[in-house]
Amino acid sequence: MKIEREIKLAFTRPEDARGAVAMVRPSLVAARRLQHDVVLDTVDRALLNARSALRVRADGTRTFLTFKGPQQASTVKVREELETEAGEADVLLGILERLGFGVAFRYEKYREEYTKDDAVIAVDETPIGTFVEIEGDERTIESIVAAMGLGPAHYILDSYRTLFVRHCEAHGLPVTDMLFTRA
Repeated sequence: MKIEREIKLAFTRPEDARGAVAMVRPSLVAARRLQHDVVLDTVDRALLNARSALRVRADGTRTFLTFKGPQQASTVKVREELETEAGEADVLLGILERLGFGVAFRYEKYREEYTKDDAVIAVDETPIGTFVEIEGDERTIESIVAAMGLGPAHYILDSYRTLFVRHCEAHGLPVTDMLFTRA
């Protein structure tokens, strides 16, 4: 069982996020590209009610199936994560739909990824803003955030869906999917 530990940091502009990441002197591992994520659930929202998620991610020519368990109490976001690379996203979604899962939420982001020590640092440009996501052990996360001149008070532990729902509520918008074509 893999345990994921991560946080997000909010930035006003992509340039600001890249500047903060550059302060850490990471190595680029994946250039900026568009990711399409689909969160699935049962009709009775069994996964949402269990505070878990099932996601299909299309990342260029690669597809990933990910299960995320409930968030555990911590200063960073900690949860079980099971992930595997799969074949075609559309075929995988068709199989999951036949097994009783339907699309609960779709979201897009432009992502570029870096590594520093044992952490993955991502710059995510979303329809609701720019975020830096850092995944690694808690000490490494703290060290990277400190090197950016920030601290635990800046940590965001919410999912992109939760952030999107809050954004829609704050702006009087209907909660739909977080897509660039609808932002």
